[in-house]
Amino acid sequence: MTPEVLIHSWLVPFLLKVVGAFALWTAGSLVIRWANRLLGTALRSKNVDPTLILYSNQTLAFSIRALAIVAVLSLFGIETTSFSAVIAAAGVAIGVAWSGLLSNFAAGIFLIVFRPFKAGDVIQGAGVTGVVREIGLFATLIDNADQQRIFVANHKLFSDNIVNSSSHPWRLASFKIHLSLAADPDRVIREVTEALTGLPGVRNTPPVTGEIIEFHSQGMVVQFKAACVQSDHASVLTAGHSRIHAILKSGNHPLPPLAIARINP
Repeated sequence: MTPEVLIHSWLVPFLLKVVGAFALWTAGSLVIRWANRLLGTALRSKNVDPTLILYSNQTLAFSIRALAIVAVLSLFGIETTSFSAVIAAAGVAIGVAWSGLLSNFAAGIFLIVFRPFKAGDVIQGAGVTGVVREIGLFATLIDNADQQRIFVANHKLFSDNIVNSSSHPWRLASFKIHLSLAADPDRVIREVTEALTGLPGVRNTPPVTGEIIEFHSQGMVVQFKAACVQSDHASVLTAGHSRIHAILKSGNHPLPPLAIARINP
């Protein structure tokens, strides 16, 4: 076979395939940029979480690159049917091996899309209470009251009841008092209500409320509720219990034996 024949029958077609492959790969890169820009603009217009936008762009880019690789292999005459089957089998194997991670991943997507809470909210779920610092694709980072960072698997949060204390502009701080049947509940309610109303952080609207919620063999239970913003809730609870303790310890209000033992250990 002469050099001229070799060049025309093998080298030129091969070079044309290389140029075609380069053109396909370049076109794929351009399509990725255009599609990511279009998708990002559409998602941002819907106020979608930035984490989900980044994940969507990466998934789209990976899919287009996979199609470009298959097209390049086909251009060189490589059979892609078996190649696709190998990729599919590998995907199934990885999915089975990483089923736990994938469930966390899916739950993370739902948490980002449906947004039952956001970073900075105080929530209770999966046995954890604290401030949400970050919503990841596999785990959510929560700081509890002891400044411990807890990594909670997303599927545990999504499958549990979630209490979001930051959904409303204020929340209620609750206090319970055990009184003897001989006590005057109206006077206790008046004194404690006045004490709680004057606490820093307690809102005037709605006003502080107090009412008898239970009777038992040793007396009654009186419950008070004071409205405050989420950031003041812990301090209102601490100061409120201190005020109530001072009022009860004054001895002017008969207490059941169990309550006396708790106040005067």
